[in-house]
Amino acid sequence: MRTLPEVRWAAVSLALFLVALPVHLLGGPGWAWGPLYALTYACGGWEPGWEGLKALRARTLDVDLLMVAAALGAAAIGQVLDGALLIVIFASSGALEAVATARTADSVRGLLDLAPATAARVGPDGAEERVPVERLRVGDAVLVRPGERIGADGRVTDGGGDVDQATVTGEPLPVAKGPGDEVFAGTVNGTGALRVTVARDAADSLVSRIVRMVEEASRTKAPTQLFIERIEQRYAVGMVAATVLLFAVPLLFFGADLDSTLLRAMTFMIVASPCAVVLATMPPLLSAIANAGRHGVLVKSAVAMERLGETDAVALDKTGTLTEGVPRVTDIRVLPEVSLGAEELLALAAGAERPSEHPLGRAVVEAARSRGVRIPEAEDFLATPGLGVRATVDGVKVAVGAPARLLEADAGPGAARAQSEAAALERTGRTAAVVTRDGEPVGVLALDDRLRPDAARTVGELGALAGGPPLLLTGDNPRAAQRVAAQVGLTRVRAGLLPQDKAAAVGELADAGRRVLAVGDGVNDAPALAAAHTGVAMGGAGADLTLETADAVVVRDELAAVPRVVALSRRARRLVRQNLVIAGVCIAVLVAWDLAGRLPLPLGVAGHEGSTVLVGLNGLRLLRERAWAP
Repeated sequence: MRTLPEVRWAAVSLALFLVALPVHLLGGPGWAWGPLYALTYACGGWEPGWEGLKALRARTLDVDLLMVAAALGAAAIGQVLDGALLIVIFASSGALEAVATARTADSVRGLLDLAPATAARVGPDGAEERVPVERLRVGDAVLVRPGERIGADGRVTDGGGDVDQATVTGEPLPVAKGPGDEVFAGTVNGTGALRVTVARDAADSLVSRIVRMVEEASRTKAPTQLFIERIEQRYAVGMVAATVLLFAVPLLFFGADLDSTLLRAMTFMIVASPCAVVLATMPPLLSAIANAGRHGVLVKSAVAMERLGETDAVALDKTGTLTEGVPRVTDIRVLPEVSLGAEELLALAAGAERPSEHPLGRAVVEAARSRGVRIPEAEDFLATPGLGVRATVDGVKVAVGAPARLLEADAGPGAARAQSEAAALERTGRTAAVVTRDGEPVGVLALDDRLRPDAARTVGELGALAGGPPLLLTGDNPRAAQRVAAQVGLTRVRAGLLPQDKAAAVGELADAGRRVLAVGDGVNDAPALAAAHTGVAMGGAGADLTLETADAVVVRDELAAVPRVVALSRRARRLVRQNLVIAGVCIAVLVAWDLAGRLPLPLGVAGHEGSTVLVGLNGLRLLRERAWAP
């Protein structure tokens, strides 16, 4: 933070002031402390003074310019020390706001440093050359060796390896990548070489888009801040007018002394200035954005951060939100009259599904691998949409697919038993797949989307924050929806919804006066996220629609982060209110003191600027790690 110009100038101004102060107080000669005070004014006041003059040129009255004018006015009547103190404290409060803004961007900008500067581009003739990643274009082939960082977002076209992508998705273990899998710039390839086809330019990579989102968030202003800025101009004009009257009326009509009248007017302008009010809003919200970004939640604007805390109703998607969104084999049922073991049945099914790109096929193959089952090679593979797959495995013809379609021409006892097993599994909300060998049913596999480990706890926390249980909105069938709802403790369920139906359900809550927080996976849930008061996307995959539609993106796909960011927003809103009370009370007390009596200028400076520093530091409290605690 020492590289920030505001911090450097404030530090220099403070150092000069601390050198001049003892010399002045101990009665040293003016030539010893005078130049030091002058440099204090110059270092601490030139930047806000210049910004104030630019604002004045645009016919806007800036509080910074008023503070510099007040300090120069104090110096003009011999109160050099008091003016220098004002400049130092005012510069320090500006440095605090700059720190809050910089910490927001720095919270994730470090991701850019993870991306390598160069990548090994492979030409059409197989020749390899090292090029800057900025020169990579969509469609280029890149070779990533073991231990190297991936230079661009893309898809693996050849090779395989374990990629550590914790910096982007938060996954604690390396992820196996093979042909067809997506990889991200800045992640680290482990064992095995990868040939990657670039899918996005460097400027459009997931990491770059994340950084742009945070930078844009730091430039936005919350409704509270916009309201303060609307009244700031009128207040500043009124304050200047009151200062002129406070100076002119006693001087013209009551014969008051010039120096004492000017001193009193300067004191009034200082203590009535809304510096602390202006600084009350943004530091807490920017600090909250920075803290959330550090924990993998990207809040896209100060507006969104403020609105998150207003949530009083929650709508949750099921697949990819409460569940992991990846099907897994839960049951392997061999028909009684078949002489096969469960592992043999799984081996036949995995062999047939191995060439398949369907998610259910990948789940069967993954189940075999996780159980250490040898997967045989398949020949004559054929995939039929809506039916399943067929292949020759170890010399026998194997089919895996939907029970109704696969068994519709078979009325034998084996088919009836397979249908019965499949129906029983489907009644529990799971998906059933029948396996046949040479046309005869031999078993049934059950597949299900696994619930996230923290789903039940998160649902409870969101319900406590919103003051009522969340509503489950899903396009899945009612049985599956009810089963998941029962596991996480939800009683309000709407199933079988199309994307527009989800948006309509959110709209109904909004029409009832509720501020709805919608949480989804950001693709089919995009209309609901857009219709909600605030939308949060489970954005581990970083889909374009997710980043564009949602107000906040949970990059690491941690569901537990959702109630935490809502709680963080409420802490930020509480700090904003605290800051406004502190600033308002300080201004009121000091102004009343100055009008009713004789407020010493040093005390006025200390009280007013002290309150400004206090609200700035109060906002920075949300940068602490424990502010993210549940």
